[in-house]
Amino acid sequence: MNHVIIDRTAKHVVIICASASFVILGAIFIFTLREGLPAFQQIGFINFLFGTEWRPGQEMFGILPMGLGSLLVTLGAMVFAIPIGLACAILLAEIAPYRIRQFLRPTVELLVGIPSVVYGLVGLMLIVPTVRQIGGTGFSILAASLVLMAMVLPTIISISEDSLRAVPKGYKEAALAMGANQWQMIWHVQIPAARSGIVAGIVLGMGRAIGETMAMIMVIGNAVVIPDSPLSPGRTLTGNIAVEIMYAAGLHRDALFATGVILFLVILVLNTLATIALRRGIRTQGVA
Repeated sequence: MNHVIIDRTAKHVVIICASASFVILGAIFIFTLREGLPAFQQIGFINFLFGTEWRPGQEMFGILPMGLGSLLVTLGAMVFAIPIGLACAILLAEIAPYRIRQFLRPTVELLVGIPSVVYGLVGLMLIVPTVRQIGGTGFSILAASLVLMAMVLPTIISISEDSLRAVPKGYKEAALAMGANQWQMIWHVQIPAARSGIVAGIVLGMGRAIGETMAMIMVIGNAVVIPDSPLSPGRTLTGNIAVEIMYAAGLHRDALFATGVILFLVILVLNTLATIALRRGIRTQGVA
């Protein structure tokens, strides 16, 4: 009888906690939307989203430069992070000996716990001077992409490794039995079978990249311009909010909250895509 009561109580506690998370998420979105709605009404959604001028003193609010900055930084980080992350995942899942895996896996997990400001400091002291030798001031899209690459690697590595390990052993054994070597088995069998999980890890990494703030402020230059090269400075959507929210008022403040609404929707879409990819991969493996 006591076990039944405990089970029911635990079930209700879990339901309450899960419901609370949805309530909190909904409350955040409603509050942000309520604060940002006047900006959409006065500026216009299209003008706000595709306007190229951000001049609060003249009440000109277009987030296209910051949107492109976020997009370019994220794509740049993915260009570097995807091959490195996938290689590390293959190393941990298939190639590295047990003792090396036991050392490398906690190292990858440790990267998640490093504060973003520390990544920013390392980028400021090491990456920015290096990029400056190539051209420009060093505070650029390229420097921000390199810093962001290090920040998203743990997400890509962890999820990709789990996906590679989840591939049924029968797939690998069949490929090896047919004469494939280890690399052919990994490239032609294991990676395609784990594709959904790998894609989910990449999408979640993109979500982390778009939402990053502090490190980007420190290395990107924070210039409200449309970047014309990887060596150009820029500003991200999150950085724009962090830099200006403390002194914003009136329509300026509303525009920053409207930017938050856009970010919220982008992250929601990316997380939804990652969830769909993961479910598709689980369903495929279940059928197999």
